[in-house]
Amino acid sequence: MIFDQELRRNPAELSRILVHELFHFAWVRLSNDTRRSWGALVEVEMARRARGELGWSAEWRKQLLVATSGSAPGRRWSEYACESFCDTAAWLYAGAGEHAEFTLAARWSEARRAWFAALEARHPAGLRI
Repeated sequence: MIFDQELRRNPAELSRILVHELFHFAWVRLSNDTRRSWGALVEVEMARRARGELGWSAEWRKQLLVATSGSAPGRRWSEYACESFCDTAAWLYAGAGEHAEFTLAARWSEARRAWFAALEARHPAGLRI
């Protein structure tokens, strides 16, 4: 990973990006069932036309899916699922507080928080990445 020098002057943003990137390693270590569970969660959001996201990397992929009427399965869907997972992890664990990229409505954000809490409960020793 290479981080822009500008991030040295913005520790909160550095933390948010670093946590996002680290969770890419967690994503590939999740079981297929766990990844499908995450996919089902965000699929419900899409079906109910939830707007916004918890980071730009998921947001633009979501917009692309909506524009092309795409849904699971497929490469674009897989990329969106992964990015939404990583952006959500950054929202939860980076301590960023408010951010302009956190545009997902509270009801959907809280459902994601609950999903992560359930994952943590199933893996009390943590995700080993």
